[in-house]
Amino acid sequence: MRATTPLSYAILAACLALAACKNDSPEATEAAAPNTNSTSSASTMATTETTMASKEEAGAAFRELLQDYFTASLELSPIQATAIGIPGYDDKLPNFFSQEYLSKSDAFTREWLAKVEAIDRDSLPVSDQVSYDIFVYEQRQNLEGSQFPGYLLPLNQMTNFPGFFAQMGSGNSLQPFASVQNYRDWESRMKKAVGLFDQAISNMRDGMKQGIVQPRVVMEKVIPQLDALVADKAEDTLFWQPIANMPEGFSAEDRDALTAEYRQIINEEVLPAYQRLRDFVRDEYIPATRATVGWSELPNGKSWYDFQIASQTTTQLTANEVHQFGLDEVSRILSEMNTVREQVGFEGDLKAFFEHLRNSDEFYFDNEEDLLQGYRDLQTTIDAALPKLFDVAPKQNYEVRAVEAFRAQSSAGASYQAGSPDGSRKGVFYVNTYNLKAQPKYGMETLSLHEASPGHHFQITIQQEIEDLPAFRRFGGFTAFAEGWALYAESLGPELGLFQDPYDYFGRLSDEQLRAMRLVVDSGLHSKGWSREQAIQYMLDNSPMAESDAIAEVERYIAIPGQALAYKVGERVIRGQRTAAEKALGNDFDIRGFHRLVLTGGAVPMDVLKARVSEWIDQQKG
Repeated sequence: MRATTPLSYAILAACLALAACKNDSPEATEAAAPNTNSTSSASTMATTETTMASKEEAGAAFRELLQDYFTASLELSPIQATAIGIPGYDDKLPNFFSQEYLSKSDAFTREWLAKVEAIDRDSLPVSDQVSYDIFVYEQRQNLEGSQFPGYLLPLNQMTNFPGFFAQMGSGNSLQPFASVQNYRDWESRMKKAVGLFDQAISNMRDGMKQGIVQPRVVMEKVIPQLDALVADKAEDTLFWQPIANMPEGFSAEDRDALTAEYRQIINEEVLPAYQRLRDFVRDEYIPATRATVGWSELPNGKSWYDFQIASQTTTQLTANEVHQFGLDEVSRILSEMNTVREQVGFEGDLKAFFEHLRNSDEFYFDNEEDLLQGYRDLQTTIDAALPKLFDVAPKQNYEVRAVEAFRAQSSAGASYQAGSPDGSRKGVFYVNTYNLKAQPKYGMETLSLHEASPGHHFQITIQQEIEDLPAFRRFGGFTAFAEGWALYAESLGPELGLFQDPYDYFGRLSDEQLRAMRLVVDSGLHSKGWSREQAIQYMLDNSPMAESDAIAEVERYIAIPGQALAYKVGERVIRGQRTAAEKALGNDFDIRGFHRLVLTGGAVPMDVLKARVSEWIDQQKG
């Protein structure tokens, strides 16, 4: 990775200036030799070639600028560097919650946005214009978001940095523990982490003074998570696992030194930090939390929620439009669910069918291992069918793993954690085994399609493996695209030979219904004054979800407003673009070509995706 040099910017400026001058060249040539057609034609061709060459030179300089941006950004985001396997950052941990960091990040965004906006977009090749548009969109959005004081709400049961930090320190996550230097790097990060804990407490105290606090129901779920991470001694924590599993090749001297150092740091710095945070949340913060749950109840909350909708969906949809979209989809899916009920011969009504599915043991596993093995068996089945619809695939596969016990109670039913681009660390499909009644057998095919292949694992891993994409696009993304793709991937089950059992197809409808209900509930909570209880009951009335699952889902939407809207909005755009391509191309439509187009362009805002598909359709016609 090269550092930016003055020469590269000088070249960029010169190329852009040259391209701008060439815009007048055909007319100038024609004026000089108006009666010499062959000369004029040759000159015009030469000018066109020169302009194309200058555009390529400008594009190369622009891509170098973007690489310089990404390299510089890693100083602010060293955990991202660790996640994607870039060495030299594994010991770094900025105080993300501090005003100093936030001001530095804001200044960084303004600096690089100004550098890119100074470039003449039209002087770049088309592919670089796409990167230009995405970069400007992201940075402007970052600046818009900085007006809202999210730093005063650093902790909830979903975005839980103490839990994430413990995962990293367990030796089974992003942080490498293969060498003595790796262990030393983590020592540095553990020491730096103490500042984040204390800063979070300080920020929450400021939030209490300003009336910007979390709902009580959210923070009550944080206490058990923190309790699970507080222990009497280092050996009883997740942070001790790297010591317990130290590589055999380490010398006795290194083993003894690391063991003593880790014990001291964990006992004297890390555990006290966790305890301070736990005690503060329990004794000071929870009494100051609010009984309301909607974001609209916060100062400037309506504008804040509107921003969340725009940033999560990359659209200009309003809360009312989102809500109505959800109501329409819930009604449609209920009708399809009723068709399945009739197909399997269930004699009661749909509500009774939901109760049957919730309470009948035949639909659930008795133990965690059987559930996990079921997903591993599905991995083999689905992988074998994917070539029917895809001619691109990730180079590396994924593994199925249970969600860690300390975070399982409040975690989603499943999630995906990307592997490293070099393949040294596989992607992980996490399955929450805390409540087996929240993991029905009939939902397994759909959940695997969403979280693993061809859903998140496919989309994220393929994107990371495309070396021609600028790094900020390879390792960045948009929720609407990522979750929209994963929900679209669920719908591919019949084409992959899945959902042969009507109950499995019902599982597909049940998961789609969850995403449709999210539109209604999220917007209901944060823009229409819905209560937590009203939202939970709505989900139970319109799906076979377990009550514990409905509670966890609603509390998720309370904690991270807007995120849950991205699924159906993104899927609607992707499915709509496929339908448009099928209609325009008829028998010439190539499903594998369409999927290749969507996956190999990286995650993009919805309008950019529409433009790319439109261009692809024109190319196929030509």
